[in-house]
Amino acid sequence: MNWDEFSHWGKHISDWAADYHKGLPELPVRAQTAPGEIAAQLPEIPPDESETMEDIMADFERIVMPGMTHWQHPRFFAYFPANAAPPSMLADMLITTVAAQCMLWQTSPAATELEGVMVDWLRQALDLPPEYTGVIQDSASSATLSAVLTMRERATGFTGNRDGLNAKGDLRIYCSDQVHSSIDRACWVAGIGQNNLIKIPTNGPRHSMDVAALRQAISSDRDAGREPAGIIAATGGTGIGASDRLGEVLKVAIEQDLYTHLDAAWAGSAMICPEFRGDFWAGVEGFDSIVFNPHKWLGAQFDCSVQFLRDPTPQLNTLKIEPEYLKTTGAEVTNYSEWTIPLGRRFRALKIWFLIRSYGLEGLRERIRNHVAWAHEVCDEIRATEGFEIVTEPILSLFSFRCPGDDAAQQRLVDALNDDGRIYLTQGMFEGRKVIRFQVGQFDTTREQVMMAPVVITDVWRALQ
Repeated sequence: MNWDEFSHWGKHISDWAADYHKGLPELPVRAQTAPGEIAAQLPEIPPDESETMEDIMADFERIVMPGMTHWQHPRFFAYFPANAAPPSMLADMLITTVAAQCMLWQTSPAATELEGVMVDWLRQALDLPPEYTGVIQDSASSATLSAVLTMRERATGFTGNRDGLNAKGDLRIYCSDQVHSSIDRACWVAGIGQNNLIKIPTNGPRHSMDVAALRQAISSDRDAGREPAGIIAATGGTGIGASDRLGEVLKVAIEQDLYTHLDAAWAGSAMICPEFRGDFWAGVEGFDSIVFNPHKWLGAQFDCSVQFLRDPTPQLNTLKIEPEYLKTTGAEVTNYSEWTIPLGRRFRALKIWFLIRSYGLEGLRERIRNHVAWAHEVCDEIRATEGFEIVTEPILSLFSFRCPGDDAAQQRLVDALNDDGRIYLTQGMFEGRKVIRFQVGQFDTTREQVMMAPVVITDVWRALQ
């Protein structure tokens, strides 16, 4: 392909993209294909000769698109959103076009310096104290792993990377029983182990970590000769939106001299709205590490996750490695590859710059406020449906419910709804029972699209009877 052809097909794909998004409401939300159906349409061996873009695009539409679940669909109520606001998508096109590897300041000074400013813009938007700096990661999983590795190194006197964990004793990490599975995986990868991730029961209306039980677990571990290393709190857990009482958790951490990490991957975006901070953000100041995903609720194209650090030194002491070929001479600069596990880095800050300038913080706040209000409306409609039960009340824009019947009935309804195609939901577990999760968060959805959900749920439920 030469650059004239690139220009032609770039315009074609841009037009295709606009038509795709405008036509999303008419498509089924979840892919309606059977396992293996897409692979069966692909050649078993790669082509020896080149093929035309006309043929490649035709096969893309014929083979690939029927097997895509439409994450930007206005009736996507499953998981959490992976939003892609149009300005962010345009920024991603530019990122791909320039194709810079932004691992060091000198490999693209603009990428490094824009990242520093964008992290601070977001710090201000979330009302975090001025001492916080940070870095843009690919996902919350990477940020959490970075924090867990830092907990490990701090607890071992920064000798674990050098010596390994042999003879270091049992390092313990504490979290609630409502955290995301990425916490478990981080403990696996860090060599701490599943059995040393201590999950504390939750209580209260927001299913917060039981702080008395947390304090007792730490005390018991110390008495048994184990080594507490850190505490991971949550604001807006994936299952039901569980949110810890941050100030109380931080108080325990300070008493016990433990490193703290806050997983606010989804709900952190809502903290740009001052009215939500009192319930979910009070006490956040003082956490050593905080992660939230602009690529979830804020509208940045995936992947784009921001990790704030009260003091970056412990994480740098954990992750920084500087062979001669990566050294930067001259004036002191920031090299963000030293702050993260991957050496290679994309120019993710550009997406945030385009996004915030295009909508302004107030435009982004309006969307989040609408999503929260509409989720409460849907919850009230389902609550009024005979036989249905609200299991967990709305936390921001997420709640869970059950239809009449046992756990198998819940799964039958979820499967039937997703096969119907008009909306997309997922199941979860809470207190030993299967629940149906519902969250509102697609960037450009409307109240009309959201309020279709209780109608569809009732229609499909009745058809199953």
